[in-house]
Amino acid sequence: MKLYIKNMVCSRCVMVVQTELEKLGLQPLDIQLGEVQLEEVEAQKISLEVIEAALNKFGFELLTDKKKQLTEQIKTAIIELVHYPTETLKINLSDYLRAHLHMEYAHLSTVFSETEHNTIEKFFIQQKIEKVKELLTYGEQSLSEIAYLLHYSSVAHLSTQFKKVCGVTPSDYKLNQHTVRKPLDEI
Repeated sequence: MKLYIKNMVCSRCVMVVQTELEKLGLQPLDIQLGEVQLEEVEAQKISLEVIEAALNKFGFELLTDKKKQLTEQIKTAIIELVHYPTETLKINLSDYLRAHLHMEYAHLSTVFSETEHNTIEKFFIQQKIEKVKELLTYGEQSLSEIAYLLHYSSVAHLSTQFKKVCGVTPSDYKLNQHTVRKPLDEI
């Protein structure tokens, strides 16, 4: 049985979910961002309400609605792509999501927009800007290196997008760091 969990955005989230499930006497077969795989026999040991109550204490939400589950899968794929890349994005986002989730992009886009009242593209840009903020805060890379790392066509494109989203240029942000970063689960 597969459980879909909202707000799992990092490896610490995975550890918390695993710990909470183990406290309930469950032994997950696999845990990834947004998903937990349980054996059918394991899943029948305890009600979904008990699992949800344990996870809610830490800000997680058990998703039972199919559209919300798909939306969370889209978000997870984008978060992994932007914040934890294992490969470079050599194809466009729609092709990446289609290949990753095995569904047509038009369907993914429609469901995402219905549930989030936002577009996939805007969510993707918001994630990239949060990653830019993180990298600027560390100060270990130049803006050119950050633009290259996040697959912007140029530093000017990154700067324009950053200013549009944040209201300040990347240079102003780096100097003043007066814009607060958002946790990934609040984007």
